Amino acid sequence: MRDSYDDFRRAVDRSDATIELGRATLAMAKSEYPNLDAEMYLSRIDQLAAAVCRRTGSEPTVYRAIAALNYVLFREEGFQGNREEYYDAKNSFLNEVIERKKGIPISLSVLYMLVAQRIGLALHGVGFPGHFLVKYAAAEEEIVIDPFNGGEVKSVESLEGLLRALSGGEVDFHPAMLAPATPKQILKRMLANLKIIYLRQDEPLKALTVIDRLLILDPRSPESLRDRGLVYLKLECLNQALEDFREYLRVAPDAVDGATIRDHVVALTKRVRQIH
Repeated sequence: MRDSYDDFRRAVDRSDATIELGRATLAMAKSEYPNLDAEMYLSRIDQLAAAVCRRTGSEPTVYRAIAALNYVLFREEGFQGNREEYYDAKNSFLNEVIERKKGIPISLSVLYMLVAQRIGLALHGVGFPGHFLVKYAAAEEEIVIDPFNGGEVKSVESLEGLLRALSGGEVDFHPAMLAPATPKQILKRMLANLKIIYLRQDEPLKALTVIDRLLILDPRSPESLRDRGLVYLKLECLNQALEDFREYLRVAPDAVDGATIRDHVVALTKRVRQIH
């Protein structure tokens, strides 16, 4: 397990501008697939890009490149949103998305961006509430694309409708919701999705590996410290839980759930003393 942590740390312990998103997402998957061959999957992405290039011709426009991406990925290769098993953890791992040709909005968006990057089309991830998207942004235009829905180009009206459906009409659309996401923000969102899935499935050991990676990305994240402490508590790792809870209270002294965590600290301190 330590090797997989080291791979992920090497992939993300750098500035956002120098993170290779494909390599980082594959390193993230090594918690579940320790023998994963990252180079093989990167080569598969290269092959997808080569197929797109063959369709764009020698002087592609932005719209022609997007059309070629959509044709190759969604018509020829058959990539699609996995609506039937949306909360399957495999949807969050890039290697599984490539193998099964199914994913959720963020994993399909990552694949879409990686292929686009290889054909010279710079796309940005968009952390839209509840549904990850990608966009092309230039001085004269902005194109928002939904890889989960076959590369559909989204208008402002359709984005407003999507947000109403996702929020039950409780959230209003704002252009700031289309701000580009950094590679670290993308990785955090992917890991946060996995954390929720594993906690709901009552798989604390898998949740622990995910939270450890979140803490590699942001060592002072109060939420991750608290969540890891709660997982350690469930696993009866008392000293580790106590350490995380104390650190959580140190970095977030005014946390809403501070009283509950302090109660855990008191109870754990007594238990640890009794053991020793």
